[in-house]
Amino acid sequence: MPTRDTANLVGMSVSALEPETAFARLAALVDGRRVVALTGAGMSTDSGIPDYRGPDSPPRNPMTYQQFMGDAAFRRHYWARNHLGWRFMDATVPNAGHRALAALERSGTVTGVLTQNVDLLHTKAGSRAVVDLHGSYAQVRCMTCEHRVSRISLAERLTAANPGFAESVSAATGVEIAPDADAVIEETAHFRVVDCDRCGGILKPDIVYFGESVPKPRVAAAYAMVDAADLVLVLGSSLTVMSGLRFVRHAAKHGTPVAIVNRGATRGDEFATVKLDAGCSQTLTALGAHP
Repeated sequence: MPTRDTANLVGMSVSALEPETAFARLAALVDGRRVVALTGAGMSTDSGIPDYRGPDSPPRNPMTYQQFMGDAAFRRHYWARNHLGWRFMDATVPNAGHRALAALERSGTVTGVLTQNVDLLHTKAGSRAVVDLHGSYAQVRCMTCEHRVSRISLAERLTAANPGFAESVSAATGVEIAPDADAVIEETAHFRVVDCDRCGGILKPDIVYFGESVPKPRVAAAYAMVDAADLVLVLGSSLTVMSGLRFVRHAAKHGTPVAIVNRGATRGDEFATVKLDAGCSQTLTALGAHP
């Protein structure tokens, strides 16, 4: 439960706060509360994974569920790019923000993490109570028989079907990595896609695409975390998509304070008790060191 006089911070205006003042209010809100963190792409930018909507991010058009399932050309284009990009994500390591959040869980302050990211960096950093809202890059699912395989096992099949592809593309153009384990390449017409080796169905990353719904059991687990918390701390998310914004709205509706740490405006700013325009790593590291 809240300690000191932090309860009187609930409902304060978040406009025109100096960074030092905003951080002091954030630290006061966190103090003595059970905190559930809701993280977005801005949480992982310090690990070298780009985001979709940050202030310095180039325009990006992620593939939708309808495109992937409805057009073999889209699937070929996706798997060619992912065949290069997933290895980069697999090799990425947690940053100071991930480690600080895991430390706050070990200390009992953070009770859970809801993440919109698919990079598994919270788990790699040592966080245990993690709900991967959008799934992860590390698994692939058959859309017909529901059989799941690891991404590395699929990589072996794709490499066998496309010998020399990765080496030839990298040598010719270099590889720019985009979000969601994707690589920015254009020449994919000759890439060969493989199907489920059990039933011949379409294989899809076990990731929730734009236009696709988060599985209901996952949503229920996330709501349970929010209901058990005294504070929702949004980290590095613009809350543009409803999969994250709904938890902020739910918390606000039930009187649970919301704090937001993000570079730039978010769709949840109107619900925030405290808003800090700052990076996640520096803020969480400072929170961890705060007396």
